[in-house]
Amino acid sequence: MKTDLSALLPDGSTYEFWETEPVWDRELFVDGSSPAASDENDGSEAHPFRTINRAAQAATPGTRVWIHAGLYRECVKPAMGGTDPGHMISYEAFGDGDVVISASEEVKDFIPSEGWMLNRGRGAVQPEGVCVWEYDLDPDLFRGYNPFCAVNILHDRLFIEYDKTDMTTYLNRRGCVFCDGKPLKQVPLYGGMAQEDNTYWVEANGQKVHFRLEYDEDPKDHRIEVTVREQCFAPDKPFLNYIRVKDLVCEHAATGAPVPQRGAISAYRGHHWIIEGCTVYWTNGVAIDVGNECWHHTHRPDEVIGYSVIRNCTIQDAGVCGIAGMFAERMLIEGNVIEGTGWQKMELSWEAGAIKLHNSVNGLIRNNVFRDTFRADHLWLDCGNENNRITGNLFLNGIEQREAIFIECTREGINLIDHNVIWNVEGRFDPAKVPVEPGSSGWYKLRENEAVNGYGIYGEGTDRLHVSHNLIGLCRHSGYYLKPVPFRMFGLERGGTSRDAKIRNNIFYACGEAAIDFPTKDNEAEGNLYVKMQGGYLRVMYPEPENCLNLPAWQEFFGFDLEGQNAWFDIDLDEETGEAVFRPAEQGPFAFGKQIERLKMIMDPGKVRKVSADKDLPWTQEEQVLPGPWKAWKMSKGK
Repeated sequence: MKTDLSALLPDGSTYEFWETEPVWDRELFVDGSSPAASDENDGSEAHPFRTINRAAQAATPGTRVWIHAGLYRECVKPAMGGTDPGHMISYEAFGDGDVVISASEEVKDFIPSEGWMLNRGRGAVQPEGVCVWEYDLDPDLFRGYNPFCAVNILHDRLFIEYDKTDMTTYLNRRGCVFCDGKPLKQVPLYGGMAQEDNTYWVEANGQKVHFRLEYDEDPKDHRIEVTVREQCFAPDKPFLNYIRVKDLVCEHAATGAPVPQRGAISAYRGHHWIIEGCTVYWTNGVAIDVGNECWHHTHRPDEVIGYSVIRNCTIQDAGVCGIAGMFAERMLIEGNVIEGTGWQKMELSWEAGAIKLHNSVNGLIRNNVFRDTFRADHLWLDCGNENNRITGNLFLNGIEQREAIFIECTREGINLIDHNVIWNVEGRFDPAKVPVEPGSSGWYKLRENEAVNGYGIYGEGTDRLHVSHNLIGLCRHSGYYLKPVPFRMFGLERGGTSRDAKIRNNIFYACGEAAIDFPTKDNEAEGNLYVKMQGGYLRVMYPEPENCLNLPAWQEFFGFDLEGQNAWFDIDLDEETGEAVFRPAEQGPFAFGKQIERLKMIMDPGKVRKVSADKDLPWTQEEQVLPGPWKAWKMSKGK
């Protein structure tokens, strides 16, 4: 049997796949659109249930719940879990169209909003042509949870840095208003609707909303929905295991900002869930949670956390976090597309990311696409991560993003980042804090200014990180940047050194400040290809003064990258397929005298040499390989 190389973990073991074909002893049917449907039925094909939640109360281990197409405005709360991989409970689309579980309700009966000032101040002239409407939230819409009464950040606020962030979005209400499926923007004051259309405002007691549609249109000509439920698919009680959720669409969940991590789809501390083929749209906070929810729960000696699979899902426009997993071990996250995460702008609550896992052990994150993550990381592994592999992913277009991948305070074991594409990390910083250095004034500083960021891979106090065969390009600051946190200690833990990294056989392309920023010389770089990099792009920060080097000096002074290569050509990335085309640059680098010759600059991508294989990868490669994630390169002679 052929070995699946993408399933090998850093220690050489194979990820423990536990799935098997379940035995279905029973089938239940749900068809909310059928005239014959009733929750008083027996759930047979001829007599289906009307709601999914009714089936969820009847399902027992070995039950497969088939759900016909339709819009289901409810929260599904399974009463039981399965018992083992062969006796799961499955909730899946029948295949006759989309099964949409919505946390919102359609509302009507709007009246013009009156009695509020759009322009503040006694005697202020009110703007003409601004049409604001109001809606009294019907108490019957809510069952124990009114998201318009709750602010986004309500629970654990321990790590928020109040002095560094605008708290407005944190204090906004969790309730959202949608027009024809698209969200309106919440404003903190009524007058904000005068400045911008497609907005809404919530009164202090959370009982009434006021809104202004785009182009000041009349809401009677549109579908208006308000969120009324926190979640779409979530047990009421924790520790339900062996549940499969397949091919369902969940939308408009009014979840809050983590922690606690409570998603539109929630395993609620259960293990061995399979969430596959699902789509989650427009979640206020978290889209999917699969971990321990928060760090305040007591821990049972027999408690298992994680061991779940999230596969081939689409997560779009999660407000804070796409996939959250506190203390989740042996996670398999593969084949997902996660787009538009982070629109709530809560990066300084330290829980924002397309994927955010804490203390991940023996996890496999492969073949996912991360796109347009906003003010949040594409992937964040927070503290205590061991033997995880991140492979075959596309990390694309980090908008106002500090780093694409963040491996935080990981002291033990090895984590492997290989064969990924990391592309276009804009950075998140205040341009006003970037010092102006006229003339030669910047030449004599002893270390770089920390105002600018935008890193492909970033770590704090993380040791033994292994980064191999990636394309890391268009990072505002640097492709790889780690710093020590020597005094970050808790209990018996030591500080983090950020040493013993192995950076091998990668392609670094057109990064703004540096390709590699090592904290100290106690790391290793070998076989990397540096393309379209300006001077001083290879750095060792400590001890001061910082070393800002080119490849020949990097090799001579530290013995790094003896097989490394300098090049100057263009790389065109197809963001849909992840394939790249290498072609000669239309314009060469600025250089004095014989610098091009001295740097051994390769201008033709076809002349890049193969380098020695990375012997520390958990499989055997050919003796000589190309840098980067591809075995062969696609070439072009020009545009």
